[in-house]
Amino acid sequence: MNEIQSPLLYSRRQALERLGAGFGWVGLSSLLSSELSGQQTSKAEIGGRSHLTPRKGHFPARAKQIIFLLMNGGLSQIDSFDRKPMLDRLHGKSAPREQEAPPGAQLGQAGKLMRSPFSFRHYGQSGVEVSDLFPHVGRSIDDFCIIRSMVTDLPNHEPALMMINNGHNQQSRPSLGSWITYGLGSENQNLPGFVVLCPGTPVMGPPLWNSAFLPAIHQGTHIPNHEADLYRLIPNLRGTRLSRSQQRRLLDGLGRVNRAHLERLQQPADELEATIQTMEMAYRMQSEAPEAFDLSKESEATRERYGNGDFGRGCLMALRLIERGVRVVQVYFDEGNPWDHHEDIMGHQILAPRADQPIASLLADLKARGLLEETLLVIGTEFGRTPVLQTGGTISNGRDHNPHGFTVLLAGGGVKPGYIHGATDEIGFYAEEDKVHIHDLHATLLHLMGIDHEALTHRFSGRDFRLTDVYGRVVGEVMA
Repeated sequence: MNEIQSPLLYSRRQALERLGAGFGWVGLSSLLSSELSGQQTSKAEIGGRSHLTPRKGHFPARAKQIIFLLMNGGLSQIDSFDRKPMLDRLHGKSAPREQEAPPGAQLGQAGKLMRSPFSFRHYGQSGVEVSDLFPHVGRSIDDFCIIRSMVTDLPNHEPALMMINNGHNQQSRPSLGSWITYGLGSENQNLPGFVVLCPGTPVMGPPLWNSAFLPAIHQGTHIPNHEADLYRLIPNLRGTRLSRSQQRRLLDGLGRVNRAHLERLQQPADELEATIQTMEMAYRMQSEAPEAFDLSKESEATRERYGNGDFGRGCLMALRLIERGVRVVQVYFDEGNPWDHHEDIMGHQILAPRADQPIASLLADLKARGLLEETLLVIGTEFGRTPVLQTGGTISNGRDHNPHGFTVLLAGGGVKPGYIHGATDEIGFYAEEDKVHIHDLHATLLHLMGIDHEALTHRFSGRDFRLTDVYGRVVGEVMA
């Protein structure tokens, strides 16, 4: 060969090093960021071979795709979608003893009860009360199912984020998106089945979207959506060293090396198979990713509705990816813990306009483009916040973490619109009616996608694992 030495003359590692040109490295750097280290794998009960070929679930699905908007940091339910009139009457007083915070609430510096500084009004035919932080969402509230009785296990960001993303408080468990693509594959073979949009990195970072012991092809592909320009958003989108045909030849040669290695092993090697599929995906992404992530393809009016903020761009990208058959898209509000307002809950007033209109625009466009019935839209947070004033140091008007009662919103994909499920107590310390644990939420989301959460399993290290571990019930009341 004149231009390129045959990959068959390279070692597998050398061939990988020479493969890097164009957008392929973006896919590889994310999808292969965790080393495949001889982990034991098996086949999903409904999946057959582990890859992204679209597959049917255990039963007819209500939703084909899912968009998860995560308000990371702890959005206050008391100041958004769960009004507590009793706090207006008890403002400045101590919590009644029978309504004190349950064990485990993070209340080391708790003060008196504090009413919401934001006003609420009734919206829609359902008459749901929504804070003036979210007027655009409020005008669409009849399309949402509101779960007001969410609970999680721990009051710290790291384990709570792991729980809502991975179904476990500790690392090394596959994420929700990984489990879904493992079971169902994806409709578009030229884009990842699971895409994560976040400017920068949230607390915990990649473990929140990792595939752990599932094949690496199911790991979330992180795109830092803080750049508006397409070629800054994805710096390696255009190759400068090799043409597409040259890349194809290198990839084919590397594939022959890998296949020969598989034959020498004379035993199943799912990790190597997943690596081969990942490299193929990275190559194919170069053809479709430029158009999918280019927001200039949308009208100026549409872009204005979403705004020029990171979260707004993320919501619009999520819409375009879902249109193109990506199975799971997760959008983080921002890096770090943006909604974590210990010092002053009025910080919610600064962030909410960046979230309110993009959420409402995404919902409206899903409806207008005929996608809402088959797309499950989830708006969640890792835990809520307490109804008492947090005191100490420079803290003067903030709320602490509360894992014992918070709110999640669902829309589309077979959920019951205009419905409120569960309730917290009259001052918002804890869920007291129809509690929904994160395991229950995950079981319900999988059910809506056509998956039996108890049947989608993966044998690893001598036992069968699943997203909901040994817990979880499907909350049938929220389904239409």
